[in-house]
Amino acid sequence: MSSRATSALATPLQPVPPLEATGERILAAAEACMARLGASRLSMTDVAAQAGVSRGAVYLHFADRQALIDAVLIRAAHRFVSSSSVSVRRRRTLAGQVAEAAVFIREHLGDHLVTLRLPADEETMFATLLTSRMEGLVEEWIEFWLPYLELAEHKGEIRLGVDQRQAAEWIVRMMLSFAVMPAVSFDAEEPDDVRAFVHSFIVNGLGPRPKPHAT
Repeated sequence: MSSRATSALATPLQPVPPLEATGERILAAAEACMARLGASRLSMTDVAAQAGVSRGAVYLHFADRQALIDAVLIRAAHRFVSSSSVSVRRRRTLAGQVAEAAVFIREHLGDHLVTLRLPADEETMFATLLTSRMEGLVEEWIEFWLPYLELAEHKGEIRLGVDQRQAAEWIVRMMLSFAVMPAVSFDAEEPDDVRAFVHSFIVNGLGPRPKPHAT
């Protein structure tokens, strides 16, 4: 097993590199404005007033409104993943780790400390992320799962030679679905049901291929 896998599992997800004080104040102000107005009604003028800076200062740190919204979403998404990593690392198998990530998503969708508070008539943070150009963020989430997949392959939990990047993207896509899609065949509000669903379907597809039966 590579040193990348062992070192990545030993430490939490690295935080977003901090901006200087004014940039952080603008981001905090933008998040407060989004909570009050929603992403669709966010304006650079409102953010500047909330932060106590000029509009020019906002544009100095963020090229345009979309860049500011993207930065707020990325910061909130990092906060969520960093918080979930504690629960994920407690589990010893990939199935358990993915299951805990899914349970964390379901249990903390409305937790404003680790997600992004938006008005009731706005989409959730995850739905907003899905409709934004967030390839870089998805790439980081893929990187988060790679050490767990490498360790799982080393332990024989998943088949040898599996494309780990594609497997990581599969996990990320499934985790996002827990945030934005209703459950029909299981109770998404019941942690044990979520764990059972993940164990039965999401991770099993990565496992060793069954030996063909003799005909």
